[in-house]
Amino acid sequence: MTETAASKRREQWMARLGQRLEALVKSLERQPGALALLGLGSTGIHGERLDEYSDLDFFVVVEESTRERFLRDIEWLRGAAPIIYNFENSQHGRKVLFHDGVFAEYAVFTEKELAAVAEPSMRVIWSRDPGRDWSGVRTRHVPMNGGHEQADYHLNEAVTNLFVGLLRDRRGERLTAMRFIQVYAVDRVLSIQAVRDGTGERRDPYGVERRAEQWAAHVPLASFCPGYECNAQAARAILNWLEEHESPPGVMVGAIRSLLAGGHPGG
Repeated sequence: MTETAASKRREQWMARLGQRLEALVKSLERQPGALALLGLGSTGIHGERLDEYSDLDFFVVVEESTRERFLRDIEWLRGAAPIIYNFENSQHGRKVLFHDGVFAEYAVFTEKELAAVAEPSMRVIWSRDPGRDWSGVRTRHVPMNGGHEQADYHLNEAVTNLFVGLLRDRRGERLTAMRFIQVYAVDRVLSIQAVRDGTGERRDPYGVERRAEQWAAHVPLASFCPGYECNAQAARAILNWLEEHESPPGVMVGAIRSLLAGGHPGG
């Protein structure tokens, strides 16, 4: 691909992400109880990092009385664009794939909950009260959910890690891609095996990878972790294994295989 074509693709993708955020704002404006949309990372104050492999990360702040509705009913999200995949990855939010390839991860918080979250990259995209200062999001990490002993949780984490890892590999971020594919996704495979095989008593409670060669000897770790230059090879091996042993969501399998074949998100 020529530099001009790559630049055009980057501009088009960044425009699509911007349009999706605008659509989210319009959808939230129509929702009683919605208070703010806060961008994180490259969706936040690090906007200079946006490129054709970026996804969207954001917080939605809502009134206490509407919290459960925003968490359980995602029509407000579909109001921005059709969704073909969604996965509740924490007690506060989901990972989603829109019909056009835009991937997003978000969390829903009340004002009280937000006060206990640390997120230095946050920026205000929209606030129902334009004068409201949301910059106090500084104190501690977002709490995770309690679904870590559910194989389906780890399976969905694994496929989304592969997807994000391949995007970063395509961008040229080999090291972070290696971690998403050959570390995070592999940890999720090991967690699946621990749940399926009931091997918890043989594991270190603080690191699922400890002694994996003994309690998960049947997992082909060598093919999952071939090294820094082999992220696509590792992702293909992990995905093949997951398809053989589990039932990963077909939409995400297709999206990952498209990236492995040289495709682009939304392409």
